[in-house]
Amino acid sequence: MEELVPLFVKIGLSEQKAKDTAKNKKLAPTLESVINEAGVRESGCEKEKGILLYSLATTVTKNALEHVSFITKKIMNGDLKTTDQVSAAIKFCEVDFKEEGFDAACGVGIVITSEQISQAVAEYIEANKENIVANRYKTLGPTLSNMRKVEALRWADGGKVKNEVEAQYLALLGPKDERDAPQKKKKEAKKVTPEATKKAAAPEKKADLSKVFFEGELGKLHKPGENPQIHPDLMKEHLKATGSKVITRFPPEPNGYLHIGHAKAINVNFGYAKAHNGITYLRYDDTNPEAEEEKYFTSILETVRWLGFEPFKITYSSDYFQELFDLAVKLIKKGLAYTCQCTPEEINANRGGKDHGERKACAHRERPVEETLDQFMKMKEGRYKEGEITLRMKMDLTNGNPQFWDLIAYRVMYTPHFRTHDQWCIYPTYDFTHCLVDSFENITHSLCTTEFRQSRESYYWLCDAVEVYKPVQWEYGRLNVTGTIMSKRKILKMVNNNYVSDWDDPRLYTLVGIRRRGVPPEAINSFVLELGVTTSQTTIEVSRFDNKTREYLDKTAPRLMTILDPVRVVLTNVPDDYVEEVIVPNKPRDPSMGEHKVPFTKVFYIDRSDFREEDAKGYYRLAPGKSVGLLYAKHPVHCTSYKKDADGKVIEIECIYENEGEFKKPKTYIHWVAESAKHNSPVKLDEVRIYERLFKHDNPETVEGGYLNDLNPLSLEIVKGAIAEVGMYDHIADWVKKTDGKNKESMRWQFTRTGYFCLDKDTDLDAELIKSGKVKEGLKHIVINRTVSLKEDSEKD
Repeated sequence: MEELVPLFVKIGLSEQKAKDTAKNKKLAPTLESVINEAGVRESGCEKEKGILLYSLATTVTKNALEHVSFITKKIMNGDLKTTDQVSAAIKFCEVDFKEEGFDAACGVGIVITSEQISQAVAEYIEANKENIVANRYKTLGPTLSNMRKVEALRWADGGKVKNEVEAQYLALLGPKDERDAPQKKKKEAKKVTPEATKKAAAPEKKADLSKVFFEGELGKLHKPGENPQIHPDLMKEHLKATGSKVITRFPPEPNGYLHIGHAKAINVNFGYAKAHNGITYLRYDDTNPEAEEEKYFTSILETVRWLGFEPFKITYSSDYFQELFDLAVKLIKKGLAYTCQCTPEEINANRGGKDHGERKACAHRERPVEETLDQFMKMKEGRYKEGEITLRMKMDLTNGNPQFWDLIAYRVMYTPHFRTHDQWCIYPTYDFTHCLVDSFENITHSLCTTEFRQSRESYYWLCDAVEVYKPVQWEYGRLNVTGTIMSKRKILKMVNNNYVSDWDDPRLYTLVGIRRRGVPPEAINSFVLELGVTTSQTTIEVSRFDNKTREYLDKTAPRLMTILDPVRVVLTNVPDDYVEEVIVPNKPRDPSMGEHKVPFTKVFYIDRSDFREEDAKGYYRLAPGKSVGLLYAKHPVHCTSYKKDADGKVIEIECIYENEGEFKKPKTYIHWVAESAKHNSPVKLDEVRIYERLFKHDNPETVEGGYLNDLNPLSLEIVKGAIAEVGMYDHIADWVKKTDGKNKESMRWQFTRTGYFCLDKDTDLDAELIKSGKVKEGLKHIVINRTVSLKEDSEKD
């Protein structure tokens, strides 16, 4: 890369553009080849021609590649002067290339003068004058677009055309004024009516996220039947089998748990098919028995269903092992595969090694077909050791794409397979399996992330080589989130070394971890689809994900008064048996979510952070000689004194209940939990787990010493002694009736003024006892996870 940057700068690219181009594994070698063909590797060239060379490298198609040398010469000798001409040259060279017709098709030698441009623009404006005068500068964009279609200006300089159009608009209309500025709508004062109040309280309509599948890059994808085949009959058979349906697949490797990036893949594959009334397979890519385990198969299916998707059919690459083997034999018989006994080091050296040197064929590449077939059969029979021999595809070692450098199709492995056991001792590679199984399952759109872009050509090559139906592969940018590690190997290391509890540790961004932390699947899906689907890799601030989670939970989670660090409050002016039953809404200002009752008694608890031993300016909560409101209680309380233990810690606050005399509205309200044996209040929480970011920096991989040096030692705080009000019993009872106590993370709350929380799977509950009305007895051990904090206000103390 470092060598290519100065080379690209020599042809007029900016240094940053040169760096970006050098990083592009597909574009960089193509541009380098074009520069070499132009003969300017050492000398460089003027920027105008450099732009044309760059345009050629970025837009040349597969079918025009063999004519790149010809097009390059036309650029360097001045025949092609604009990017439009380069585009025309590429299009001309794609089919039936004949040099004698090139100049006419590409506008070579045609010079459009300034006078001709001026005349053509004037004629267009005169013909459309009425519309232009009426709509003024709103028509400028469409006019510029239409000028490109004027035959007289087909080969004109685009910049000169634009300047002339703008000059003639100015002469006709004068400078832009208020008529051309977008009008801001004046805000009208709205009267508050019962209808307006009702409308404001009505649930918001959900945004139509399916539109992402009809817009942008996804909107440009082909329709079933539009992808060309090596034999027309293959398409006829495909359409007969599918009924012209869109068919996609989600093809995970069952060698680990899915992470948040997979959530995008699941949404793209299932969502695209659903949007077009199609179907989606869940296909396990189980071709590496050494890394696959039953727990991964199970978890993947559970996760797909948890996100709300149901596969049309669940399949396995291993379902097709015999068909794949038969096609490998066909490939050998066509002279397009050979058995190779090179070591991995020798294969790497023949591919140019780490220095990307000259590539050369291995000694076995021209092995006779009969000998290759014999050795391949012996591989299947288990007559070779692991690593002793492979079957490789005979592709194109001269191609600049590494995916053509005789990829391995089969290798020997004596590890029993989860499904086929010891039936096979040779297994196909991903490069051999993926496209063929896509073909077997009649996939119309093979959607994958951009790291597979180079595989697209080899994908097509293999389908054509064995003469089977060829799907279309299209790549989109993968999703990354800051402050996370996605690598299965690195997560496994953290699990094995007890840096995290397991793959479902709520600090990880595995989907099982995110689920355990209480993030709703709807929030994940919405987050993924609102980002859109493009070919660019997306790295999103973790705060954006948290905000989407808050947004969903704010609308769906019931509120609950909960105290993480309780301190006792005693009302000295009420009798010992004093009790009020207070109505508490499950969500303020949303009657549809219902309500519940809680007791208010002589003894209750507040959070320690809501009391100060000394008052201060701007402080509105409880302090000696000060009053504060209690949420949902009828009257404020006034602090008269407090008690400390031997360590100087406040253990009790004495107050009077201001239930006599004139009511004075307090400046603020705090939450509380009452003590009442009759009501089983408070609810004691055995553990509340407060999760923070696992890593200290956005990109832990770049920290000196590696990602393990970036672990946040304060990423987990376990709180003991927290309490909740008895509304928790009501919420859990309703939830158990609906779920039978399964999927504990789906019992979610907003703890008032604290954050969003859920039940952890470590909670021990008896669903039958709870359903019979014995909720307290049924909750044997309560463990709570914090899903996400409330939005923090920097102005608050």
